[in-house]
Amino acid sequence: MTSQIKTMTQIRVRTLAMAVCLPLALTACSGTSEVISHGHQVSEETLALVPEGSSREQVLLSLGTPSTTVKEESGTESFYYISQKKARPVAFMQPSVIDQRVLAIYLNDEGTVDRIANYGLKDGKVFDFVGRVTPTGGADLSFIGQLLGAAGSVANPFGTGSSSGQRR
Repeated sequence: MTSQIKTMTQIRVRTLAMAVCLPLALTACSGTSEVISHGHQVSEETLALVPEGSSREQVLLSLGTPSTTVKEESGTESFYYISQKKARPVAFMQPSVIDQRVLAIYLNDEGTVDRIANYGLKDGKVFDFVGRVTPTGGADLSFIGQLLGAAGSVANPFGTGSSSGQRR
């Protein structure tokens, strides 16, 4: 009889342990979805601090140091603030990109804001969210297109050679 009582007690303890642990394990798996942000996350309020005509210094004070800059020979300058958001439903899964943005601030040769554009990917094409237009090819977008395209691609370290990774 004592062995039956021990067996029944062990079954009850195991059942209780599973009843407590299983919901905790399922909650841990389903409740860990997260969004990971990289780069400059510029809000609409912050962007409103730098309207067209603002000085270079005002842009730097309001938005901070850009991710990259381009200075043309003509004296014009462009600031690019690059950001990306990724999401993963469960902690052990690879995150997937849900949003990529490049905020471009174009300064004229006098050092004031000439134009602002907020580029992102919409339906697989570069899209200006400020002007609500899809730019045509051959314009000033090759640099921005490369920035957005390079975020998810891996370059071949051996140039344009065979896919086996051996040098020619």
